Amino acid sequence: MQNDRKPLGQKSYGHIPHFPGSRMGPADHTCSPGQLTIATLKARDKHDIVIVQEKLDGSNVGVAKINGDIIPITRAGYLANTSPYEQHHYFSIWVLSPSQKERFDALLEEGERVCGEWLMQAHGTRYNLTHEPFVPFDLMVKTVRLPWPDFKSRVIENGFTVANTIHEGSPLSISEAMERLSVSGHGAIDPVEGAVWRVERDEQKTKGIASDRIRRVDFLAKFVRPDKVDGKYLPKVSGKDPVFNWKP
Repeated sequence: MQNDRKPLGQKSYGHIPHFPGSRMGPADHTCSPGQLTIATLKARDKHDIVIVQEKLDGSNVGVAKINGDIIPITRAGYLANTSPYEQHHYFSIWVLSPSQKERFDALLEEGERVCGEWLMQAHGTRYNLTHEPFVPFDLMVKTVRLPWPDFKSRVIENGFTVANTIHEGSPLSISEAMERLSVSGHGAIDPVEGAVWRVERDEQKTKGIASDRIRRVDFLAKFVRPDKVDGKYLPKVSGKDPVFNWKP
């Protein structure tokens, strides 16, 4: 039975583990040494594909399609319009406006959700946005992520902006990634927060049939600048009025 306040019956999005040396919060954890090696130094074999993207600093939200309905939700999986934060109410209004609702309906299959960053309000990074305030980074069913090529083609086909992608292929070091992010792809006024590594596998689906392969997401990991101050523009931290990157 669908929960009226938490329609997925679960969180929309979990926590991505950090690389060693990354700025971590109380609820965060690090990835394994093996994952660090695969993502940044040496692939297991030719079937590892590493995608590295700019990490965006907003509010993690999602849009689900359940029983044909388009439903805006928070990271924790609650209806966005029940959130105590004003920015989530604006997210709900934006998603359910006729033009946006039509786009999400075209993007999503039944039971899917698109997860992304809502950049309306500045958290720890201000943006001079050159695009709409929602940036998708995953299409999911329960805990399964759609592989990068399928995700990318579908969101772009429906007019959404994907997170700035700085690399695709072999492992990429943290230092090289941060150097490439010295200029944001999303108009960040403050230094870019960090990067997200997405490691996928092009695997053999059926034993003995070399041409029958399937691509899947293996793991994600991230690096956040050690000097980054979480939420420094939020009123509860700054003691000042909210800072908006975008206003409706």
